[in-house]
Amino acid sequence: MVSEDNPGYILRVSTDDWVEQIFEIKKYYPGIMRNWTPILLARKTEAGDSFLGYGITDKVEMLWEMSPEEENYCRENNWRCALTFKPLIRFKNPYPIKETFLAEDKRKGSLLHGAMLMEGQVDEILEQAEDYQK
Repeated sequence: MVSEDNPGYILRVSTDDWVEQIFEIKKYYPGIMRNWTPILLARKTEAGDSFLGYGITDKVEMLWEMSPEEENYCRENNWRCALTFKPLIRFKNPYPIKETFLAEDKRKGSLLHGAMLMEGQVDEILEQAEDYQK
C-alpha cells in the first residue's frame, strides 16, 4: 500500500465543521505541502485523539486551479492546495490513538498534525481500526 518513498501522514482536523466538510465534499485543505497519501484523519473525541477515517489522495489542486470562491476560502485560512480523496473512508467508531503504538509517542494533540508514518505503521493502524469497528 505505502512505500518508504511515499509514506502516510496523520492530519489532525481542528474543528467538527471541518471534519464534516472533509467527509461531505471529500476534500482537505492543507496549509503545508507534502506528497499526501495515504492520509489518516484524526480529531479530538470523548476518548481523546482518535482516528476518524482515512483516504487516498486522488488529486492535488493548486490555488490557481480553483474557482475564485474556493481560492479565496483557502487564502483566508492560509491553505495552499486542496486534496481530493478517492476513496475516503469514515470509521463508524473513531479509533482512539491511545490504543495504537502512538500512545507512547511524545507528540500529542495538534503536534500529531503532519506526522509521517511508514507503510507497516499505516497498515497496523488500519487493521486495528477495522477490528475496532466490530
